[in-house]
Amino acid sequence: MTSADRQPTLFEGQTGAPLPPLAERVRPTTLADFVGHEELLGEGHLLGRLAETGQLFSLILWGPPGSGKTTLAQLLARRSEAEFHEISAVAAGLKEVRAILAAGESNREMGRATVLFIDEIHRFNKVQQDALLHAVEHGTVVLIGATTENPSFEVIAPLLSRCRVIRLRPYSEAQLSAMLDRALAEDVVLAERQVTLPGDVRQLLLESAGGDARKLFNALEIATAQHGREKAISLTTEDVREALQQRSLLYDRAGDYHYDTVSAFIKSLRGSDPDAAIYWLAVMLEGGEKPEFIARRMVILASEDVGNADPQALQVATAGMQAAHLVGMPEAGLILAQVCTYLASAPKSNASYAALKAATGQVKQAGLQTVPLHLRNAATSLMASFDYAEGYVYPHNEPDHFTRADYFPENLTERSFYQPSNEGHEQFIRQRLAKLWPDRF
Repeated sequence: MTSADRQPTLFEGQTGAPLPPLAERVRPTTLADFVGHEELLGEGHLLGRLAETGQLFSLILWGPPGSGKTTLAQLLARRSEAEFHEISAVAAGLKEVRAILAAGESNREMGRATVLFIDEIHRFNKVQQDALLHAVEHGTVVLIGATTENPSFEVIAPLLSRCRVIRLRPYSEAQLSAMLDRALAEDVVLAERQVTLPGDVRQLLLESAGGDARKLFNALEIATAQHGREKAISLTTEDVREALQQRSLLYDRAGDYHYDTVSAFIKSLRGSDPDAAIYWLAVMLEGGEKPEFIARRMVILASEDVGNADPQALQVATAGMQAAHLVGMPEAGLILAQVCTYLASAPKSNASYAALKAATGQVKQAGLQTVPLHLRNAATSLMASFDYAEGYVYPHNEPDHFTRADYFPENLTERSFYQPSNEGHEQFIRQRLAKLWPDRF
């Protein structure tokens, strides 16, 4: 068979040229087609006003993979009629950045705006980020950075102060479902092959995507490819499960496997399995994950999932983070392994996390309450004349350094938020609090 006789594959057009991936083919070309983030793009909201006026300012788009960061940057730049330059911090260096800044300077002289979009901006080092400062401050370019990492840790403070940070949340299943319908109806491949999804297959796709639109489209494309050139394809759950397994074995710090691995690591720590936790730690370290990222996640877990069941856990995790940053890799791996096994083996309690969540809910429901006079500080004689601190009893002057007083606002009805578990040190805390505040336990 000659090349002329060969039929184009699923991923080729009639000319034999490779088609872009599905996620790229269905990328919205107008803001009207963009799905999700209504809290930012809706009428009267920040990005909505930018879209209306076309007047951009520098932004950092912070969100998980597949949350629309690149698409949003492209659409906003198109709306502003600016010249758009897109680079990845993984591949680009100072030479590429300076060339774009020079083009931005020329454009500014001609009255045209230039948007520099840097994907994974957290991968730029301090020197590379410093090179952007002058251009951003003087309007040579409008910077739009995209990051999956907390910009407070990954973007230098001077650059961060010149940008507005926009937090993008994962897509809901309803939003992903709308994208799925549009892809099935409008994509050149899926529509031609009349791909359909029974209800259980659609639900599996939506659930497995985890709010990531790119992951959704990749799974759908691979599942469809398994049927070759067939038409009138009704995908099955087996098709989708097979597609989900066909991922690269290489650890990609910006890809799906990165986030799946971090999730497995955290859940192993939370589940008190030091062997599983150390395995996932090894996967991340061998894949080149930054030790600071791993250490920060363990500091959070030490408070959220261990808490007062072992108050030492937070100290161990914090010290480990500082030590790992100090010594660097590969020795930092030993420090992370010690913290990992300690946290996994520690007794667990999320009572502090649950207490904060409950108290926050009460504040939002009841609003800000007046601080009772006896709890206010009488810092001046004038304050004292208005009965500030009147009636306050100093606990250290009382037996057992305790007095049963009312420390809440007068009108607050819900007064029980922290419920210590019976794990580790928290068992002692629970017993003590039950003696001091018996009406709450």
